[in-house]
Amino acid sequence: MSPKSLDLTKVASPIGTILLVTDANVVVSLDYEGYEQRMMRLLAKRYGTFDLVELQLGSACYNLLERDLLTPIRHYLAGDLTAIDPIPVNPGGTKFQTKVWQALRSIPAGTVMSYGELARQLGNPAAVRAVGTTNGLNPISIVLPCHRVIGANGNLTGYAGGLDRKRWLLEHEGLDITQLKQKSQEKQLSLFNN
Repeated sequence: MSPKSLDLTKVASPIGTILLVTDANVVVSLDYEGYEQRMMRLLAKRYGTFDLVELQLGSACYNLLERDLLTPIRHYLAGDLTAIDPIPVNPGGTKFQTKVWQALRSIPAGTVMSYGELARQLGNPAAVRAVGTTNGLNPISIVLPCHRVIGANGNLTGYAGGLDRKRWLLEHEGLDITQLKQKSQEKQLSLFNN
């Protein structure tokens, strides 16, 4: 049996070159240049052996990808924050991971949620660490917006693409990063006082 063939497209962006991997025009990975090892490790875990073929500008496959995926990503990066919402994705993963990654898409641009809040939304408040681990294994950055999940104390915490990118994405979506910690403390106080 021959290895799975996946398409790779590189996209220039304000936060560095984005590596977009697709299978039949469905996103299976979105990572960043400099993080190729992470991307390849996650793809190998999912597919075993695979061929990664860089799409050529002007090819029929590239033109379809441009229309359906690249244009929405560019529009998002230019400020149309909902342009990425309809992008088709297939991150693979376990049943639990799939639930977490689907829930990420329900967090609107310009808002954040803590790992604990996300675990509660999933009906499993004790799964905070599992939610955090799953976020770290998210193979489709930006489109499955794990950057919108922060620590309970308002800290940005980890992001597989680096905290500078997470900060840029949140600020791009209109959040004032300096206010996150204060708002988190106010929220915790209001919960305590009720």
